[in-house]
Amino acid sequence: MNILHDGFNILFFTVQAVIACIGVYQALLSFAGFRYKKRPRVHAPAKSFAVVVAAHNEEQVIAPLLDNLLRLEYPRELYDIFVICDNCTDKTAAIVREHGLEPMERFDTVNKGKGHAIEWLLGQLWKRERQYDAVVIFDADNLISLNYLAEMNEKLLDGKQVIQGYLETKNPYDSWVSISYAITYWYINRMWQLARFNLGMANTLAGTGMCFDAKLLKEMGWHAHSLTEDVEFTARCVERGITPTWAHEAIVYDEKPITMMSSCRQRLRWLRGHFDCAKRFSWPLLKSAVVHRSFAKFDALLYLFQPFRFLFLASISVMLYLQAGTPLLDQLGINQLVPVWVWWSIHIAIFLQTPLVLAIERKPWRAYLGIIVYPIFQLTWFPLTFIAFFTSRNKSWNHTVHTRALRIEDISLPKS
Repeated sequence: MNILHDGFNILFFTVQAVIACIGVYQALLSFAGFRYKKRPRVHAPAKSFAVVVAAHNEEQVIAPLLDNLLRLEYPRELYDIFVICDNCTDKTAAIVREHGLEPMERFDTVNKGKGHAIEWLLGQLWKRERQYDAVVIFDADNLISLNYLAEMNEKLLDGKQVIQGYLETKNPYDSWVSISYAITYWYINRMWQLARFNLGMANTLAGTGMCFDAKLLKEMGWHAHSLTEDVEFTARCVERGITPTWAHEAIVYDEKPITMMSSCRQRLRWLRGHFDCAKRFSWPLLKSAVVHRSFAKFDALLYLFQPFRFLFLASISVMLYLQAGTPLLDQLGINQLVPVWVWWSIHIAIFLQTPLVLAIERKPWRAYLGIIVYPIFQLTWFPLTFIAFFTSRNKSWNHTVHTRALRIEDISLPKS
């Protein structure tokens, strides 16, 4: 009995240590996101861009994006727009032609998905007479702040090669699901992305609003065909010693699902893609982090296991309850490695940051109402994480239907 008891104590010690270390790490790291100093642009427009839009049956939302792209605050001769009409059966291509642009029509029922479509388009670009300094990638449901290319030009001229823009929500107040997405992204933008940028660490690509140095793309090749091509390309960059960076002022407005069913389908795809990338890149990143003594690479490794972040948050709550709210551990004679005040500190640091982020980002009062339903949305990650883990071999691409044909004038507001 003593052997069994001692074994359980060792196991519980290990669990406490892992959860506490990750909790303290994320809590401390996120504080760097509270600081932001806007830096004036010092470079004149010089870089040329291939603006790539990935579209599959997007006739309801593509027109406002094209109108938006055609009037960016950047010399028109320095960028061209390429819309991938990927296996489209609607009027997407016709709408592109109405805007004076050439649709890049692709019909491939075998190699489906955004990753394959992007690789095909890049192959077409490299064959053209005109070559570009950089490639930016958007989704068809997006809208873009008018300064987007100017901000990317600034980063490229500063020597950056892979850049992620600020991912904003186009329709935060459509439903309790969309406001929950919005709060999640506001938190990630500040406490994950900006925090790592301030600390000189690698940022993570988000699937849209991404900018790549064309020379680097030609050298590396796209080769990102997983369900989360952004996670895959981020891992490949960090493994090679390339640090993706953050452009806080280059805003991309992204349409979020408004129903729980649509949200679950989308998040299952994300989670399956994360698990797939974790299996493929964890060991190479860990090995590279040790060999090069790179903390940034180790941090990127932790991001591959982001699906487990929600489980760790729940585990912190469980630990706090077990040690502060119940005598169960004392009754079982289980030793406590981590003091109760540590669990309280982690709890306060992480869970109170959400309303603080809304305040820093100067969100309107109705955004705070979303905090009421936000915990319910967070809880839905748990069953999705388990389902995705056991179905990670399912690589079928599920298209998210977009319907909110807003214009940039309708949503573009000053951001702190």
